[in-house]
Amino acid sequence: MRHSKGLKKLNRTSSHRKSLLRNLSVSLIKYEQIRTTLPKAKVLRPFIEKIITLSKNNDLHTIRKLHSILRDQEIVRKLVDDIGPRVQKRAGGYTRIFKFGFRYGDSAPMGIIELVDKQSKKLKTEKTKKDTTSKSKDESSSKESSVKKKSTAASAEKKVASAK
Repeated sequence: MRHSKGLKKLNRTSSHRKSLLRNLSVSLIKYEQIRTTLPKAKVLRPFIEKIITLSKNNDLHTIRKLHSILRDQEIVRKLVDDIGPRVQKRAGGYTRIFKFGFRYGDSAPMGIIELVDKQSKKLKTEKTKKDTTSKSKDESSSKESSVKKKSTAASAEKKVASAK
């Protein structure tokens, strides 16, 4: 029996609905939290949960399958390298939906859909600061070592010249 197998059509054609879900999924993966209408968020939830479950496996078949669904290589990489390992131990329930009031123009119910294990902005900025400071330290240490090498080479040349 096919009880409750369908999804809400959102008053769109199948191609428009597929495109809408793809775009909402890409935005959700990219920003890890988006604001949209409540019916769209409710339709997006099972779609994105299947994608995230698929991203737990890091193999070529999975990457190609995700790319055929999302069609964005950068987002597929983020899914497989970042989000998949983060939710590896979680058995579903990767997203949550909050009600967010009503839209001003047409009073449509709005909602926020977000990943449950999303990284906070503070954590992201700390990671980028660490990356930039470690890069600058590496660059400064390499500059210092190259200056030392040049000075030792110059002093060695002076010694050779004075010995002659």
